[in-house]
Amino acid sequence: MAIPPPPGPQQPEGQHPPHGAPPGAPGTSGPYPPPNPQVPNPQVPNPQGPYPQDPYQQGSYPGPYQQGPHQHGPYQQSPYGTPYQTWGQGYSPYNRPAPVNGLAIAALVLGVLCFLPGVGLVLGIVALVQIGKRGERGKGMAIGGIVMSSIGALLVGLMFATGGADDFWKGFSEGAAGNTFSLSKGECFDAPGDSLEGLAYDVDTVPCAGKHDAEVFASVTVAGDSFPGDSAVTDQADDKCYALMDAYAMDAWAVPDDVDVYYFTPTAQSWRIGDREITCMFGNTDEKGTLTGSLRKDVTTLDGDQFAYLDAARLLNRAMESAPDEEYVEDDLPGHKKWAHRVSDAITEQTGQLRRHTFDPAASGQVEALLKNLDRSRKEWEKAAEARDADAFYAHYEKGAKLIDGSTTVTTREALGLATTPPTGGGSGGGDGGDGAGEGGSGMEV
Repeated sequence: MAIPPPPGPQQPEGQHPPHGAPPGAPGTSGPYPPPNPQVPNPQVPNPQGPYPQDPYQQGSYPGPYQQGPHQHGPYQQSPYGTPYQTWGQGYSPYNRPAPVNGLAIAALVLGVLCFLPGVGLVLGIVALVQIGKRGERGKGMAIGGIVMSSIGALLVGLMFATGGADDFWKGFSEGAAGNTFSLSKGECFDAPGDSLEGLAYDVDTVPCAGKHDAEVFASVTVAGDSFPGDSAVTDQADDKCYALMDAYAMDAWAVPDDVDVYYFTPTAQSWRIGDREITCMFGNTDEKGTLTGSLRKDVTTLDGDQFAYLDAARLLNRAMESAPDEEYVEDDLPGHKKWAHRVSDAITEQTGQLRRHTFDPAASGQVEALLKNLDRSRKEWEKAAEARDADAFYAHYEKGAKLIDGSTTVTTREALGLATTPPTGGGSGGGDGGDGAGEGGSGMEV
């Protein structure tokens, strides 16, 4: 059974609204009120255009949204009217902001960093002038740079007036110098590339008991405010390091024959940041060789008897090392006679120092035998110092040198617990061995 429709207004049968008009439009009947004539119905297209004709559209002028030339282009006519035209190339719908003044930025940066405050102040002032003329942005930055640069300039002036700048530079220099590696006396290390020659920027410290490339025995400070040059620094290092080696390795016989003196010196670059240190060290003369164990033989490692014996021997060693440059006595008899006098005086000091020390009974007998040889040797050196010609000098020199040859001290050294093998070539001159009378060396030692 069919259910009748509910009562109410209905469209009379056979009557239809005009094409395109919604229900309730003029000429129709229905429950909807007439639409606003200026607002198109978004649901139904209007065959007369997006808007009904109004008084402002009458005449020869087209309506503001009249169909444009794009109806057949990529933007086809929409059922809701002609779309807006796209922006053309080279045209922006927005206003571009004024550029920021570059000097204003620079003034602000210099002001914040307090770096060259005078420059920041000038840049800030110039930036304000340019901003006023060009209409650029950045006035606040320019003013901020001027203010902070003024404060920075004031602080710099105060530092110079009160001496704070000098303190700051000293602190900076000391801090920078701390960045250069420093080694202490008695430290052992491995060098980069296992080489002690060339430039070094860092080393690895290792225990001296094991294998290592070098052992530091002294440090020397180079005097002067200006860098003296690489050659001058090397000469200083050579002189001072060799002079100091026997204070660390007092028993020269305990230093292996393949060990020599090396050193680190300041460079022109490290000098600028406060590096003034020459580092003296022992290293192996073989590029691939290493050291094992410490070579330190001084008051920190020797017993009383050992130290007394070696300390006294150093007096004679220094005198022996002061031989004239002329190898032959005939070429410089006066110089050799003066040298013989220095050796005689050194033996006198040496024997006096040994006699003032009380040695252990186990070694005292050997020390007494050594003292007798020293006394006899001293007399021969005194006669050599008074020689009238080269032949007389040679005669007394040979007798005196033989009495203090290294072989005469082996028993004494053995009793004291020191090394008993003389260095090859007659001694290194750095412990208790001499280098002879300039005729090849005699291996003298006491």
